[in-house]
Amino acid sequence: MATAELVLGLLSAGPAHGYDVKRGHDSWFPDSRPLAFGQVYTTLGRLERDELVEVVGRASEGGPERTVYALTEKGREHLARWLAEPIEPSPGGVDEMVRKVVATIRTGEDASAYLARQRAIYLHRIRELKSAEAGGDSSSWLVRDYLALHLDADLRWLDRALDRITEQKETSR
Repeated sequence: MATAELVLGLLSAGPAHGYDVKRGHDSWFPDSRPLAFGQVYTTLGRLERDELVEVVGRASEGGPERTVYALTEKGREHLARWLAEPIEPSPGGVDEMVRKVVATIRTGEDASAYLARQRAIYLHRIRELKSAEAGGDSSSWLVRDYLALHLDADLRWLDRALDRITEQKETSR
């Protein structure tokens, strides 16, 4: 994940401290894993070191002192390049679900039962994503649509895998 570039994108709206960056990230991607505070501050430190952000003040607002960061011109240029650059498709990596299906088959366990359980989990998650209330802007729906469509593709693979396993069992009788 391009955490550094997302942080730059969050700071493009104006100066902010780490807590605001974390909150902004989590509101941009409400159905994803929240960004950890440690990751925010580590990323801000690296961005400052690389002169992509700079400290523009410190604020306490009645609580602990917070460092306020802003994009530098170099940071704006880096963000613009990142946003303009298309992403290459990942080179055929196999995710954990596929590994489990293969391991289930190879160890003689009931792959059909595993596939049915996995299918139920995916259907439940797709329903959650589709029933989620609209957020403050359309970008949260873009994220939910992306997640749901990827889950749907995995669901089609699960169905195909189940069909092939069933066919194999029938032909081996």
